[in-house]
Amino acid sequence: MESGGFRGKGRGRGRDGGGGGRGRGRGRDAWHHQQEQQGRGSNQGWSRRQVVPNPSVVQQGHAPMVSGRGAGAGPSFARVLSTQSHESSTSSPAGHVPGAVVPAMESLAISKPALPSSSSSAEILLPMKRPDNGGTNAIKKLSLLVNHFVVKFDPEKIIWHYDVDVKPMVTSSDRHPGKISKSNLYLIRKQMSTVDPEQFPFYMTVYDGEKSIFSVAELPTGEFRVQLFESSYLVTLKLVNELRLSQLNDYIGGRVLSVPRDILQAMDLALKENPKRRMFSPTRSSRHQADDLGGGIIASRESKYSLKQTSQGLALCLDYSVMPFCKPLPVIEYLEKQIYGFDVNKFGNFKEKVEYALKGLEVYKAHLNTNRRHKIAGLTSNGARDISFSIEDRQTSLVDYFKGKYGKDIKYQGIPCLELGKKNGTHVVPIEFCVVAEGQRYPKELLDRDATKKLKDLSLPSPIVRQNIICDMVKDADGPCGGQVVQNFGMEASTDMTRVEGRVLISPQLFAGAPRGKKMKINVNEKCHWNLVGDRCLVEGIQIDRWAILDFTSNGPYKQRLRPELFVPGLIARCNKLGIDMGEPLHYQNARMNDLYSEDVLGKMLEYIQRQSYEKGKGRLQLLLCVMAEQHPGYGCLKFVSETKVGIMTQCCLSFGANQAKDQYLANLALKINSKLGGHNVEIYEPLLRFKGEGDVMFIGADVNHPGKNSTSPSIAAVVASMSWPAPNRYAARICPQDPGSEKIQDFSKMCLELVESYYKLNNLMPKKIVIFRDGVSESQFDMVLNKELADVKTAFQAMNYFPTITLIVAQKRHHTRFFPMYKQDGGSSGNVPPGTVIDSTVVDPSGFHFHLFSQYGMIGTSKSTQYHVLWDEHGFTSDHIQQLLHSMCFTSARCTKSVSLIPPVKYADLTAYRGRLYQQVLDRQSQASSRSSSSSAPPSQPSAAAFDKSSYRVHPDLLHSMFFI
Repeated sequence: MESGGFRGKGRGRGRDGGGGGRGRGRGRDAWHHQQEQQGRGSNQGWSRRQVVPNPSVVQQGHAPMVSGRGAGAGPSFARVLSTQSHESSTSSPAGHVPGAVVPAMESLAISKPALPSSSSSAEILLPMKRPDNGGTNAIKKLSLLVNHFVVKFDPEKIIWHYDVDVKPMVTSSDRHPGKISKSNLYLIRKQMSTVDPEQFPFYMTVYDGEKSIFSVAELPTGEFRVQLFESSYLVTLKLVNELRLSQLNDYIGGRVLSVPRDILQAMDLALKENPKRRMFSPTRSSRHQADDLGGGIIASRESKYSLKQTSQGLALCLDYSVMPFCKPLPVIEYLEKQIYGFDVNKFGNFKEKVEYALKGLEVYKAHLNTNRRHKIAGLTSNGARDISFSIEDRQTSLVDYFKGKYGKDIKYQGIPCLELGKKNGTHVVPIEFCVVAEGQRYPKELLDRDATKKLKDLSLPSPIVRQNIICDMVKDADGPCGGQVVQNFGMEASTDMTRVEGRVLISPQLFAGAPRGKKMKINVNEKCHWNLVGDRCLVEGIQIDRWAILDFTSNGPYKQRLRPELFVPGLIARCNKLGIDMGEPLHYQNARMNDLYSEDVLGKMLEYIQRQSYEKGKGRLQLLLCVMAEQHPGYGCLKFVSETKVGIMTQCCLSFGANQAKDQYLANLALKINSKLGGHNVEIYEPLLRFKGEGDVMFIGADVNHPGKNSTSPSIAAVVASMSWPAPNRYAARICPQDPGSEKIQDFSKMCLELVESYYKLNNLMPKKIVIFRDGVSESQFDMVLNKELADVKTAFQAMNYFPTITLIVAQKRHHTRFFPMYKQDGGSSGNVPPGTVIDSTVVDPSGFHFHLFSQYGMIGTSKSTQYHVLWDEHGFTSDHIQQLLHSMCFTSARCTKSVSLIPPVKYADLTAYRGRLYQQVLDRQSQASSRSSSSSAPPSQPSAAAFDKSSYRVHPDLLHSMFFI
């Protein structure tokens, strides 16, 4: 994010994700990991008989790469591929046609013909196993505690799996009933147990909220009518399978290879059942003190738990997050806290704000002693005294009805009532008789500044505080190990955290620039930080002759205005000291903050500034520095216009920091400017990145940003790739819209091909080796990543007679495994796990190549590791090599002078996907404006990727090979 960036809502993630994301819980748990799969049809042009990668076999079929590097003229991208095919005809892989020339190379409009396969039956790819017993390299070893609690189970236990279908019994007055809420599904199940506890023992069953019930007692099958309040439901039960926990014992013991996913799902649900039942109990009293954030909002802990397969067996992973919730209060009292100055006696002045604050909330009816929750659809147009309805052909007022039926006098007869369920006037309750139900999330983005700061402080406890809270949670009667259900399912969780060994890897040596164009080695401190002071400068600073300033603060309040007499000389001096040869700005343009809302105004303004650069500097503008008074939603519009329409590189900053002109602030600004314009900030000492054999290496990062729930906007796929070697500091990016909610990158192969072509144009050769980092996917999506995304890329490369070796790694940041130093002296001043720590035993996936890595120093809160899964490897990496490689790469971020928690290709892909989301928001506003002028009233349908103009996301040719996204 730039200094003046505006992120808006949180990052959305895949529906099934566990890596974490992007509106971001990530879906399902680790037991979804796909070990045994079915065949997937045709092999799309390459043989899949090889289930796991074999580097020694794969590398024999590589076509020799064209040597040489530089920006000079050379053969075309297509000719190079054809030449490589001819040169490699004696060692081509089976099924490859020597010397084949694929048409339409220059445009990359590649079809995917099915090439001959060496086998008529294709096998799918499976995640690779660890090639060794784990890493051994370390400058230090430490003992850690992890929030995994060993789970024991009774192997003699039997679990019955039932398919359940719940349908409302339709009446003549309601032929289109809505979706049954989770709370009502819970109450329906409980009602069945209440009516017939012998046939439907409540504490012997668990329910996934969709289609599956698991029970440790046999249940009757068939159709059952359930009466819940005034509604009737038809419940259908069908037996699916009989699950024996001895099968799980066989799997853990290695006697069978197939994962008993149904059993793991049942056990996972059993652990979640007790907290879920406590949540739906209206009489429960919270055992945990909630912190008041003001405005009727509280901050409360929300448990995060899942069942994981680890090297030590089954383990319960238990963590928590602090989230804002609506405080359970009478609705009128809630409104008094939520709306500033609210007065129920002046309700008309606040009606719009009231409807905005209440719509969608769930409430209880205070005059009824039930635990049924009702969703607020809106407000009635009339006050309570003016509402009447017919009962048994007799007209009755709402006031008389409540007095006669419940003995309740309506105090506020002049204000609107709440419409519950549907906004059709059939379910109306006075506001004073409603209470806000507990457990309802409040959107973070709606919190004021003070509440946001308080929530952040509560969300970042020190490691020892978080550790103690988790240990209390595992023993809590309200927690996953409490209640009767877990015991009935034959499970028992330890109350002790797991002990595991961590190894601290060596930090890489870095090169910085030195006087007279030389380089100097610099060492990092124990926090993995370094600085650029004294004679140190950037490895390759860019000469900036043509740049301008666009000042959006010039017409705003005096305190927010930029003071160019302080900022501009300070920035120029700091850049020059770092080796960036920066002259005076060619042009200074004044603007207003409101101009950021208008695409047309921004477009004309940027084009005018571009013309000024041609007139005064005799060339295109290199950089436009945009200064804003505050973070602004128009930031996205500015980026969209500058990067897709006009082709100007922009760097945003806020006037507050610019006017202070502190050295560190200016240095950070300079780092980003230099990287955006093609310079190199620091380099890793090359041997740490050395691969076996010769040839260039390309690092690719890929991610998908998803829209909000029920949105018709597309998901945004982003792929970035390094454009330099042996110092992988320069990256290029591609953005593409696709079907909403689709985690599979639908144009992955095409985007990778474009980036390989860019690499060739910049270097006159192509990479021999490619390492792909995939972000945002869970274990349940590994099959998709391997057998669809990777398969598509390999097929596309083979169709172009291009055969690089490939390694595929999934990076996951959004998980709930937490590590704590066992001994105080290992935690440093912050008490966190030290940077460089890797964990690859005890709590990792026993069937895969999986490890946790801390590359960052945790200054506040509790550090979280990034976990990596190596799914495919044709380079023969050992555990030590891949772990050191990834740790070293975390020192190459262009945005700071410290190691980061996530390797740059993945972070850059995340930033690029979010940039695409900003573009989409601009396009959404255009579409909405067009819709308002249309007479059509048809509701929007769910679009497909083909419905979007992909060219709208195409970056301007002048920025296509740049790091515009950082």
